[in-house]
Amino acid sequence: MSTLVLNLDFGEPPPKKTSEGNAKHRKFVRKRRLLERRGFLSKKKQSPSNVPKLHSEPLKKGETPQVDGTWKIPPLPKKKTAASNSGSEQSLDKKACVPWLTPAPSQKAGSIDLLGEFQSALTKIKSHPTHHQKKDPQKNPQKNIPQNSTPAHSENECSRASQQMPRKIVAIDCEMVGTGPKGHVSSLARCSIINYNGDVLYDEYILPPCHIVDYRTRWSGIRKHHMVNATPFRIARGQILKIITGKIVVGHAIHNDFKALQYFHPKSLTRDTSHIPPLNRKANCPENATISLKHLTKKLLNRDIQAGKGGHSSVEDAQATMELYKLVEVEWEQHLAQNPPKD
Repeated sequence: MSTLVLNLDFGEPPPKKTSEGNAKHRKFVRKRRLLERRGFLSKKKQSPSNVPKLHSEPLKKGETPQVDGTWKIPPLPKKKTAASNSGSEQSLDKKACVPWLTPAPSQKAGSIDLLGEFQSALTKIKSHPTHHQKKDPQKNPQKNIPQNSTPAHSENECSRASQQMPRKIVAIDCEMVGTGPKGHVSSLARCSIINYNGDVLYDEYILPPCHIVDYRTRWSGIRKHHMVNATPFRIARGQILKIITGKIVVGHAIHNDFKALQYFHPKSLTRDTSHIPPLNRKANCPENATISLKHLTKKLLNRDIQAGKGGHSSVEDAQATMELYKLVEVEWEQHLAQNPPKD
């Protein structure tokens, strides 16, 4: 008969590997995956054979894992100083792709607090601005670099501004009739508004709210039959203000027009050709003198207006006013930019 030999091992069985690990490790893995999805961390690019098993038995003191899964105990160093510890920490930080995953030399390999390392790294990440918050300061250099205040630069700014002004500049002229006691109160009876190119935007006869005593036909050109189908003052005023509000308004002795409209326009948006010194200089007149629109038009535009006994034309006067303003537009706007009027 043959002999049967049984080799039995009555030692303690090896501990079963947990499939999920402890609670701290699961929390760490969840937070790491969250950071990887948001782009704060890059996924590890390691082959499955090289990745050490996360749920294996804890490392013994002094053991280091090898590539093939075996364990090797390195020789103990003779002496550790504080300087060598700090130097090893700096070298590990430089070599490691993810510094916060590298355990500090002073800690035991078998009791690494991964959650603590993770939280400390998370605070560092939050302290740095994200991709959305980072802005290159050189992308908008105009905001950081102060503009030059030289005359040449100012002229360039004014010329660029004048190219955009035709859409925002209008000229206005009004004709009045006499109301009140003895016709001494000037009331609006006609209003004309033109754009930068001289095209008519508005031209209406307006019926004053009070009884007309003097039509002033010699100057206003208004007659009784013009008032038959005239627009009531309240309606006309609303139509006019809708056009001029927010725009630069050019006029000659324009304060009289605004008074008849019972309206105040901002001084910063008002251009009165009767008080523009460069215009008077071009006409060889005293700078502070108030020159009539008829005289300036004849002198600078070589054109006759307000001629005859038929009265003035508010459209003609508004067009002449705009042409006079264009002669000194750049120079006058540059002056106003450096000395803005107070409203």
